Amino acid sequence: MIGEPVNRVDGPLKATGRAAYAYEHWEAGQPLYGFIVGATIGKGSITRIGTESAESTPGVHLVLTHLNAPEQGPRDESAIFEYWCAQPVLTGPDIHHFGEPVALVVAETLEQARDAAARVEVEYSAGRGRFDFAEYEDEVYIPKVVNAGLPTDTEVGDFDAGFDSAEVRVDQLYTTPYELSLPIEPNACLAEPRGEELVLYVSCQIVNAAQASVAGTLRMDPERVHVVAPFVGGGFGSKLGIHSETILAAMAARTLRRPVKVALTRQQVFQLVGMRPMSSQRVRLGAARDGRLTAIAHDVTMHTNPDIEYAEQTAATTRSLYAAPHRLTSHRLTALDLPRGTDVRAPGEAPGMLAVESAMDELADALGMDPVELRIRNEPGVDPERGVPYSDRHLVDCLREGARRFGWEDRPAAPASVREGRWLVGYGMSAAIRGHFQGPTAVRVRLEPDGTAVVRTDMTDIGTGTYTILTQVAAEGLGLPPERVRIELGRSELPTSWGSGGSWGATNSCTAAHRACIALRSKLLEAACGDTRSPLHGLDPAGAVLADGGVRIGEVSEDMGAIVARCSEEMEAEGRVRYMADDPHYSDYSINSYGAHFAEVGVDADTAEIRLRRMLGVFSVGRVFNPKTTRSQLIGGMIWGVGAALEEEAVVDPRSGAFVNRDLAGYLVPVHADITDVDAVVLDSFDGKANVLGAKGVGELGVCGSGAAVVNAVFNATGVRVRDFPVTIEKVLPGLPPMAA
Repeated sequence: MIGEPVNRVDGPLKATGRAAYAYEHWEAGQPLYGFIVGATIGKGSITRIGTESAESTPGVHLVLTHLNAPEQGPRDESAIFEYWCAQPVLTGPDIHHFGEPVALVVAETLEQARDAAARVEVEYSAGRGRFDFAEYEDEVYIPKVVNAGLPTDTEVGDFDAGFDSAEVRVDQLYTTPYELSLPIEPNACLAEPRGEELVLYVSCQIVNAAQASVAGTLRMDPERVHVVAPFVGGGFGSKLGIHSETILAAMAARTLRRPVKVALTRQQVFQLVGMRPMSSQRVRLGAARDGRLTAIAHDVTMHTNPDIEYAEQTAATTRSLYAAPHRLTSHRLTALDLPRGTDVRAPGEAPGMLAVESAMDELADALGMDPVELRIRNEPGVDPERGVPYSDRHLVDCLREGARRFGWEDRPAAPASVREGRWLVGYGMSAAIRGHFQGPTAVRVRLEPDGTAVVRTDMTDIGTGTYTILTQVAAEGLGLPPERVRIELGRSELPTSWGSGGSWGATNSCTAAHRACIALRSKLLEAACGDTRSPLHGLDPAGAVLADGGVRIGEVSEDMGAIVARCSEEMEAEGRVRYMADDPHYSDYSINSYGAHFAEVGVDADTAEIRLRRMLGVFSVGRVFNPKTTRSQLIGGMIWGVGAALEEEAVVDPRSGAFVNRDLAGYLVPVHADITDVDAVVLDSFDGKANVLGAKGVGELGVCGSGAAVVNAVFNATGVRVRDFPVTIEKVLPGLPPMAA
């Protein structure tokens, strides 16, 4: 079953509307509705807040402010990841960023709550906020570590000497804007009090983190907080932790002893969920005339919130990608009074590779060398910074196969040299790399007397296909048809996992399920071969075959359900996955996924309109659980990269710290008309160092480098090099060649 293109087992539920998301649960009966009132300044304090008018509005049950909010626990800075920390809100009069919650209005209907929210009167004493990244970019500090616990800076050899002596040098500055996750389902929570217990139907990616965070905030025993998240409508990092809507719904529900629903509007998502930090990236490449790198440096400055530090690992991707004896990477932070930075799909690699792979294209142009050949010439034998071997690296294979399939040999040799009618045509490419992560995960599998298997873990399905691939792993591990496997996910009472995120969810949960099935298989055979009532009694279990719901040894067989029915104890087993620091493979090997992107664009010679014509990605991700869902994930990531290259940009008003384009009309993402021929190909592979199944993550690899392929294609089409992303008409038009006038 593993490796088969099985249709999503949860597809019928979603297609018929029977898959309940956080805002759609009705087990608690008719709830009350909450609406958040956000601050209209970006820095300062509340001098007066009047709630009388709102409280007298028909249907209103409660108005929560910092004056009557219950006491909350502080953030636990000792937590491994901030997603497990308390997230207190309405703790005082101080305003830390625009849109920060200053009140929650709870009423009988959403319309009543929203109407009353507009009647909350708030007066402020505004302070001078730091909102403009460019203004404060030079006021930096050094974080202790960057995201995922990676070192802030690294240095190998003598970069200055290596760079200064290089025959060809590239030294450029690239900037990336604020970007947001914006899944279809906005952040939402239904909180239901049950005596001293609290049930939360919440849209989250990590159930255990949500449980710990709410318990820490509300000063509750975590065992009394029950999280329910069977279906999540996308996350992309925005739901790794819980946010103000969940804490406020929980506080209101406990105060009123009634179920309370709170969902963020799309506009509120922009201000309350966090975003990818804006970055300024200096990339320096030194090379010999033959294209071999002698020195590589990647220095990043990005924004952070002064109260909740977040340092995206933007330069970390450069550490393992190309060979060079002299190396330097660094991260610096500039504190601004803006919403906190957070993980957005492929944190680090997505913005980092946009810069580095653009710089590699600039180096290829300076050398007069094919960009594919340049990358192949700089393929390292071992990890160039850690000095350890790669577990399974097929980047060169991806580059060569992608070039062959795409027809790279037809690439215009000189920029702005090919024109079809009014269109300037160009090709671009880039490499892709994404680190492979592993986190503690438990999965329990039980065989029922009716011959079905039940797989349980608090792992979430955020639309990626978790229900389906766990079905495949369990079906193969126990020799069952898929319809006899039932998956239970997304509840805090189930075995604890690291959830969905970081491209670790599939491999963590499937590896743990595989181990549980191996243990359960041994139990089943022991029970059958040791039971005098079984036709398999006394036979050697070493020759057993589990298939079609039965156990066969030689010519003798018995249905699994019959074996289980005779057992006096439950037939179940648990499988576990360790944290990376406890697994020697992660210290002994450099474990990553790889790929290569190729793009063709057309640029209107008169207007500079950019159109993607076609795009191909070739990837090496180890063993594939399901080629259908894998391809879907990779293509989705590639399209995300197109958006980062050409469209996505959240713009801050430097006077207030508000996002001026805080909806999907102003914050542009690719739509169907923007995307034509996009394909993803996965090479056969197996990485036994990553896990026993040989599989690695795919959810974020597709976006790593894909934007750079598009940017490089625009340069090849026009000769215009844009380094301030996204690449827009306004940035290309002034530099179009004279032939386009």
